[in-house]
Amino acid sequence: MTTGPASATRRALFVPIALLALAAAAPDQGRVRTVIDGDTFRLTSGERIRIAGIDAAETHADQAKCRAEIVQGEAATARLRTLIDGHTVGLVRVGRSYSRTVARVTIEGRDLAGQLVETGAARWWPRGTRKPNWCPAGRR
Repeated sequence: MTTGPASATRRALFVPIALLALAAAAPDQGRVRTVIDGDTFRLTSGERIRIAGIDAAETHADQAKCRAEIVQGEAATARLRTLIDGHTVGLVRVGRSYSRTVARVTIEGRDLAGQLVETGAARWWPRGTRKPNWCPAGRR
């Protein structure tokens, strides 16, 4: 182990930097005002939140690729509404997309994306991969 003035300086700098990193990773909280669709909602502050790492089927005909996608999108929206509407959620903001904040979201300490995937309301959508196809094989 290194000792001396230089080592003490490194230790003194490390603690505040480590605390800043922890503070940056600590989730913010927000109260849900309304659910927009199966993977997007709005907080009472007005901020729109897109749940990171997942995709839910589209609900609008101009965005969906088939009627089955719209039906699945409406079910996903209803599921998300049941889970979070009016509740306070934890947020770790990770980016921006289409004027929305992209965030990892928790409710009552549980990962919201995982809950939506477990129930079939959403699918995992890792960054940089192709958007999931919600239409039955061969149908558009």
